[in-house]
Amino acid sequence: MSKLNHKVIIYIIGVLLLFNGGLMLLATIASWLMKDTVTFEMTVSAFVVMILGGFMMLISRNHEAQIHKREGYLIVTLGWMVMTLTGMIPYILTDTIEDLPSIFFETMSGYTATGSTILTDIESLPAGILFWRSMTHWIGGMGIIVLAIAILPLLGIGGMQLFTAEAPGPNSDKLHPRITDTAKRLWLIYVTLTIAETLLLYLAGMSIFDALNHAMSTMASGGFSTKNVSLAHWNHLPWVHYIIMVFMFLAGSNFVLSYFAFTGKIKKVLQDDEFLTFAKFIFFFSMIVFAVLISQVDLANDSFDHPQVWGKTESSLRHSFFQVLAIVTTTGFVTADYTAWSPFMTIFFFGLMFLGGSAGSTSGGIKVVRHLLMIKSGFLEFKRALHPNAIIQSRYNGKVVSKEIIGNILGFFILYMISFIIGSLVFGFMGLDFENAVGVAASSLGNVGPAIGDFGPASNYSQLPALGKYWSSFLMLMGRLELFTVLILFTPFFSMKN
Repeated sequence: MSKLNHKVIIYIIGVLLLFNGGLMLLATIASWLMKDTVTFEMTVSAFVVMILGGFMMLISRNHEAQIHKREGYLIVTLGWMVMTLTGMIPYILTDTIEDLPSIFFETMSGYTATGSTILTDIESLPAGILFWRSMTHWIGGMGIIVLAIAILPLLGIGGMQLFTAEAPGPNSDKLHPRITDTAKRLWLIYVTLTIAETLLLYLAGMSIFDALNHAMSTMASGGFSTKNVSLAHWNHLPWVHYIIMVFMFLAGSNFVLSYFAFTGKIKKVLQDDEFLTFAKFIFFFSMIVFAVLISQVDLANDSFDHPQVWGKTESSLRHSFFQVLAIVTTTGFVTADYTAWSPFMTIFFFGLMFLGGSAGSTSGGIKVVRHLLMIKSGFLEFKRALHPNAIIQSRYNGKVVSKEIIGNILGFFILYMISFIIGSLVFGFMGLDFENAVGVAASSLGNVGPAIGDFGPASNYSQLPALGKYWSSFLMLMGRLELFTVLILFTPFFSMKN
């Protein structure tokens, strides 16, 4: 069995903490500009995290600059945990959240871009804390690990193993043969889209503070809002909804395709099987919701009090597309309480929690490409049954998909559903009824945010018991890192030789 390179693990986690503390300083600046009362506490938090990161780098500076698979998995999982633990410091020093389970839950929900919250009065929080909540989304959305590997060569360390552990999906598209250049391009797109959305939301009527917070949440497919009723606060400004819909779609699409679009390679985007399927799913599911709303639901009587700005048809169409996009892309923003529309809609949106966005996006969930290949594989089994001697193979973007990839996808799906069942059983053991248990488990594992029942879009997670908050946080982490990266640490295979 090869020896673990402990020093390189400590060193890279130290690098991550430097990033974490540096970005925490941006929240300090927001606190100072907004003249709230927590600037000193935010500053102390940032420097504590940066000092800790610098100390970890100092004690492990004589490391061997080599990362194998085991180190890669450990760095990603432990890095996420350490980021979460240090990300709790602003909440603790400002005393804005009372108990540790709630602080841990809120912070993990931020970094995993889940968007579930235990806060009952978001608007009473200091501006610096609100900004930090959104910043944890933005950091975790693309993955601070990807940001770190963009500079690891400068430190004498290659980052391929980290990228594999951070993004273990079936899509292996690269923008550039060097993984660090890939990471830099992904982050450039991420930052550019965040700035663009901020400006557009500001022009549509949001304050610059609200616009920036919601842009960070949108691009991370997160869902934290600065308002108690989320995006329903701006139901009188339809253009705010439309702008966020566009960017939810972009965040839920493969960022490699966004790069191709920016560089004029539109044909590659329009010929991508997953992108086309993703767009069709959004349209088809939104039309189902629209048909129900236009025929059975009066949005003016909804608990969020929708003003009919442009008429019932436009309002129904807008809320249909918005809520479908919010759940499918796992962003979790809310413009209406979809569980109040009809029992059918509650079950329908619960089912959408298992879909997920595209591979290579900031969305959580199972991912569209896995569903697409499982559907194709299922239909091919019918063909094989009728033509047992024929050579029939699954294809994706015109290329043959190996049996190994199909097996990996089926294995992931089975593991995902087992995790969901176990997650639900544990919540049931804690006293949650069936609807609440399956809702919280599906939402946490899929990084969706709002669930159903007592934890639906009109409520929050403050009622969750302390152990339930920790269990939900574990499911969030598993879902964000796509199961294998976390669960592999608990297997006997992890101790075996590389």
